[in-house]
Amino acid sequence: MKKNLVLGSAFLLAAMGFRALNETDPWPVPDKYNKMVNPVKADAEALAAGKEVWIKQCQSCHGKSGKGDGPKAAQLKTLPADFSKPEFQNQTDGALFYKTSEGRKDMPSFKKKLPDEDDIWSVINYARTFKK
Repeated sequence: MKKNLVLGSAFLLAAMGFRALNETDPWPVPDKYNKMVNPVKADAEALAAGKEVWIKQCQSCHGKSGKGDGPKAAQLKTLPADFSKPEFQNQTDGALFYKTSEGRKDMPSFKKKLPDEDDIWSVINYARTFKK
């Protein structure tokens, strides 16, 4: 019994470490995207549109306030990013557009789910409101 508890604990710690490791994997963004400027002004209308997209497409994993604590987050192999942290907020809008469009690992691609690029740009504007 004690041996099973020790093995179970070791497995859990290893899984948590693997998950934490995946959170820090570099996500390279092509220069073309890093230099892109958000064409959607972050006005009240765009923020409202971004919030609507957020609720439908992002909140289940990233949480209501972007901290990566949505109800589906625990089911993922990698933890969703905390959008309130400087590591997220310091990225260019173009980099965020690329990552949202292309996806990676547990983060799905939104190219087909959000074919109107303005929806992606608006959700980026909304995600900027999660600053600490």
